[in-house]
Amino acid sequence: MDSFMNAGKQYLEQQLKDQFSGSGSGSGSGSGSGSQGSHLPPGNNAYGGNYPAGGDFHHEDEDLRTAHQHASEYAGSSGNNTIFSNVISSLGQQKSHLANSDLDEQDAIRKHQETYEQGADNLSSGSLGSAAALQALKKFTQGETGGNQSQGAFLGLALSEASKLFDSKAADGKVASDASKESAIQQAGEMALKMYLKSQGGGQQGPSGLLGIASKFF
Repeated sequence: MDSFMNAGKQYLEQQLKDQFSGSGSGSGSGSGSGSQGSHLPPGNNAYGGNYPAGGDFHHEDEDLRTAHQHASEYAGSSGNNTIFSNVISSLGQQKSHLANSDLDEQDAIRKHQETYEQGADNLSSGSLGSAAALQALKKFTQGETGGNQSQGAFLGLALSEASKLFDSKAADGKVASDASKESAIQQAGEMALKMYLKSQGGGQQGPSGLLGIASKFF
C-alpha cells in the first residue's frame, strides 16, 4: 500500500500543480496529452466506431453532463448511452442523499476481492457495481483519466468500469440470473459519487481528498 500511496501522491501533486498553472481540470475530454491516458479510448475527436459521443444528453449539472461524455468514451463498445442517461439522471436526484450516506468500506473491499481477485460466481448487480467503483477509484488515483481529475471524469470512469465488468463476467457465466447491467452501473455510480462527495469534506477536496479515501481501501 505504501508504494501505491507514494505513487498516487506524486501523480496527484503534479496534476494539481498543472491545474493551478492554467491547464484546468474542467469538463474536457479527459484524454490528456500524457501517456497516463493510454489505457482508455481517445477523447472527443475520436468518437467514431462503436461508441457515440453522448452529446444528446442534457443535464443542468455540468459534472453529470461530462460524466455521461466520459462514460461513453471510456466504455468503448461496451457502453450503452441509454443506460448511462438513465443512471446519471437518477444520480442527479440522489446527490444530496448520497453526500450524507455512509461508506461501508469493508463490504466494498470484500466485493472487490471476490470479483477481481477470487473469480466468484453468481455475482449480483450490487457486488459488480461496488467492485467496479472501487476499481475505478484505484485507476483514477493512478492517472487512468490522463490528468483529468474532475468529478465528471471519475464518475464516468466508474460507470464505464461497471459496464465493462458486467459484460466480461456475463460472458464468463459468473453473473447472477437476476442481475442487470443497468443495476450494476447504477450501483457503481452511487458509490463513486458518494466517494467523491465525501472526499470534499475535511478540508481536502477533489483528487487530494480521493487519495485519502483510496488509502482506506488499498
